[in-house]
Amino acid sequence: MSAAAPRSWLFVPGDSERKLAKALECGADALILDLEDSVAPERLPFARERVLEFLHAQAATARAQLWVRVNALSSGRLFEDATAVIAGRPRGLVLPKVDSYADIERIALTLEAIEAGNGIAVGTTALVVIGTETPAGLLALPGYTQAAAVHRASARRLRGLTWGMEDLSASLGARVRHDASGALRPTFELARTLCLLTAAALGLQPIDGVYADVRDAQGLQREAEQARADGFSGKLAIHPGQIEQINAAFTPSAEELEWARRVVAAFEATPGVGVSVLDGRMIDRPHWRLAQRILEAGAAGQSPPQG
Repeated sequence: MSAAAPRSWLFVPGDSERKLAKALECGADALILDLEDSVAPERLPFARERVLEFLHAQAATARAQLWVRVNALSSGRLFEDATAVIAGRPRGLVLPKVDSYADIERIALTLEAIEAGNGIAVGTTALVVIGTETPAGLLALPGYTQAAAVHRASARRLRGLTWGMEDLSASLGARVRHDASGALRPTFELARTLCLLTAAALGLQPIDGVYADVRDAQGLQREAEQARADGFSGKLAIHPGQIEQINAAFTPSAEELEWARRVVAAFEATPGVGVSVLDGRMIDRPHWRLAQRILEAGAAGQSPPQG
């Protein structure tokens, strides 16, 4: 499997065989097979069976990485969800409504037992955390770096951090999320910013949240381009029709790639030097690091992550 970070992460209801099959053809870099919000509680046992069957059938050949969103630890359903799907060897689990790093540690310890019981190497199942869906979870994000340094085994499972507004809005009773100009209101901008900063501090992929209006292609493009400009490297999606735009937004342009190659070449031409000159402008190590990230993103666009 490629280590490239997925640009597009598509939620797919785990109880819909039709949507699961269709998702394979949409070009998403990662599919999130959903056992949480898109599945009614009474259909959850059926959804678990369908997801496991899908994983067994597709895990070795699917173009996309295959992830599973389980129910929240607080729901009491997470253990059954994870036990039901881990045998299918998904790339990892997406954890919703995480209230603190202690939740991640508890889930990681639970996974150790489930992995061992299925003959899977302990630590294999990766984790992506949705860290802003509850007020407690949002307030806990600044403490992740210190907690991860203490709980190294669980930290090694972490691959990405993302954020969302829907559940946070409901918890707050917030009826308005954007101001008149379309910008996020302060609480939701704080959630987005803390997600980005925490992911960067931990060396994880920062994944932007969903764009809910599936009919507004212009709005999606604007939001995805802004997310990449701010430092996010991928975005959640709720409809296959959003994938092409998201992939395009997170794929560097030919001009960006050319600039990045020239920056790298300038430093390679003067090894051991921390400052160089390109087109009459000074460039230093931060420019080199940015160039490397652009080239990595370009490579991801050329060869999307394999399942």
